[in-house]
Amino acid sequence: MKRNHLMKTIRQALRTPLIVLGIAASPLSSGALFAQQVDIYERPFQIEPSHDFDVQHYKVTLAFDLEAKTFQGENQITVLALRDGWKKCQLHALDLKVSSVLDSDGNVLTFRQADGLLDIELAKAYDFGDKVEFTVAYQGSDPPRGLYFDEEAADHPQMVSTDSFPNNARRWIPCYDYPHDKVTQEMIVTAPIGNKILSNGRLVSSRDNEGAGITTWHWLQEESHATYLFMLAIGPFTVIEDAYGEIPVNYWVYPDAAEDAQWIFKKTPDMLDFYSELFDFPYPWAKYDQVTTPHVGGGAEATSATVLGQNVIHDLRAEQDFSWEWIIAHEVAHHWWGDVITLREWSHTWLHESFATYSDYLYTDHERGSEEGAWDLKGKKEAYLQEALNRYARPIVFHRYEQPVDNFDSHTYPKGAAVLHMLRFVLGDDAFFAALSQFLNTHAFQVVDTHDFMNTVKDATGQNLDWFFEQFLFKPGHPVFDVSSSWDPDQGSLHLRIAQVQDTSTGVPIYRIPVDIALVTKDGKQVERIWLDQQEHDFHYQLQERPLLVRFDEGNHLLKQWSYKKELAELLYQAQYDDVIGRAWAMRELASQRGNAKVVSFLIERSLHDSFWAVRRAAVEALHSLDPDHQDEHFIALLADANSKVRVAALGALASSKDSKHLALFRSRFEQDDSYLAQAEALRGIGKVGSQDDLDFLKAAAAMPSPHGVLQQAANQAIREIGTR
Repeated sequence: MKRNHLMKTIRQALRTPLIVLGIAASPLSSGALFAQQVDIYERPFQIEPSHDFDVQHYKVTLAFDLEAKTFQGENQITVLALRDGWKKCQLHALDLKVSSVLDSDGNVLTFRQADGLLDIELAKAYDFGDKVEFTVAYQGSDPPRGLYFDEEAADHPQMVSTDSFPNNARRWIPCYDYPHDKVTQEMIVTAPIGNKILSNGRLVSSRDNEGAGITTWHWLQEESHATYLFMLAIGPFTVIEDAYGEIPVNYWVYPDAAEDAQWIFKKTPDMLDFYSELFDFPYPWAKYDQVTTPHVGGGAEATSATVLGQNVIHDLRAEQDFSWEWIIAHEVAHHWWGDVITLREWSHTWLHESFATYSDYLYTDHERGSEEGAWDLKGKKEAYLQEALNRYARPIVFHRYEQPVDNFDSHTYPKGAAVLHMLRFVLGDDAFFAALSQFLNTHAFQVVDTHDFMNTVKDATGQNLDWFFEQFLFKPGHPVFDVSSSWDPDQGSLHLRIAQVQDTSTGVPIYRIPVDIALVTKDGKQVERIWLDQQEHDFHYQLQERPLLVRFDEGNHLLKQWSYKKELAELLYQAQYDDVIGRAWAMRELASQRGNAKVVSFLIERSLHDSFWAVRRAAVEALHSLDPDHQDEHFIALLADANSKVRVAALGALASSKDSKHLALFRSRFEQDDSYLAQAEALRGIGKVGSQDDLDFLKAAAAMPSPHGVLQQAANQAIREIGTR
């Protein structure tokens, strides 16, 4: 599940230089590592609530008036008593008006509704294990959250859609709205004819009543799931049919989006297959649908039917800048992590979101290659670091929150994903994925907590990793390393010193963790695995010659900050021959080599010829930092780069000179570049070098449609900048 702020954080991190996050060569000040701007420990301590009954099934019947924005409903509820003498049932019902409650014989039951709760007095006392059925009749009118009525607008039709996360199912269904009680469910929904109706599970029937002008659809979810996964969508959707084997896979979109939706969603069956094989747990639900809505920033998983923000639909040329592939993969992954296994209590959000976030990385690595995968994982780590350094650092498993959504942050999503990557490093691939599979198979359709996963790791691998989970899940922060190395030519010895310099006064531990050290000479590479468990370590390696490269954390397994001051020769070697993470890091280290013509020439060459776009972009940024006033000709040459992100960096470098001679260039790049982001950067360039004569051009650009309004925002920014001169 993705929320707007989280998407922005991750996207920003993917563009943020490491140096901004304090991961540069200069020594780190441990006292400033965790700037707690939000005191999260003032939040109340939450525990899993007790409950006296276990809901088995909801049979919900709803009739909608889209014009009046109202609905009439009934929920026939089947429960089991969990104690002797049970006579009072308390449900959640917010923004709803309950009109009656009847038992299975049609007898009227007494009820009281107040403060978002519905208290029902049963006809008699029941004993443990007794089955009880009753029906709640109710009505609702345009609730503020949970269920949304939308009038027809320029970018969407008249429609209804839901987002029940995390506790908003109660706003359209009287229910026990807590994730530790999983249920089966059916929806019988009536709406004006001409609409299509989507909900969870398999379609039992759909029928039109032409005389009454209504259509009724009956959906049945036969495997148990949590109430926050309940969904409903009503609208004049175009349904694009696809399949994964015998499983229907459909894409429900606005009619004018059908053409683009075909290629945007085409990888969905491959994602289902990839996760089914990877987790050794076949996709377990009756179907998989994706439906667009104006009310979700990214995606909101709902069992067998994901609700996606309407911005998932874009034209083909926007894909290079605004691909939703990772979000689509993330929501698909939730059908294992969150839907098959479900957290028992909201402190354990990582069991859903960290696993789904790591899963979308795994799909990126599978689909786009290891370099794109490595860069994606780097962005996730940096999204967490931004939060930890600028807002707060908390344990991943955290019992203090006002509302469940408080825990859906960059600790739950990207930090937890990075922790899973470290767990994979510690266990090895075979054991790691065996543990994931056993966790799913052992606890399928059940509620779980972190200790269930910890025990599964022990059972599946034989390894007691409580020490790992204790430091990375139950304590805040992350390791901060100060690394140095020196070469003794007389002894033929490399001395490597590693210190953990994180501030431990706030509960951050000194970490026990393995790390791989790569030693590269002209004869090849040797990798040494060492274990860290103290504040400082010294290691000595006998080598035939001084290494060309000493690589700390070979493979980039650790979630960390680090400083490692290196000599120029080693940085130049690393910037050309290391993996993409190491090359980009070295490029940024080279940005400190002011006045060095050799480094400038090197960065020019690498910005043109490195095989990976992010390294070329890092070279552009370093070059601009080193020699901002003398590389315009080179930056202009880079406007032919195949990757839009490199072109954006080159345009930004040109714009920073504020030289009016580039005005015509910025205009032509706006007109010729096929990237919306590059066009936006060209507009910002006009704002830096243009004049009042350019305002009509900018106003015309501001009127052009673009994903997320990036052209309008850039043009308006340029207009404001010109207006200040």
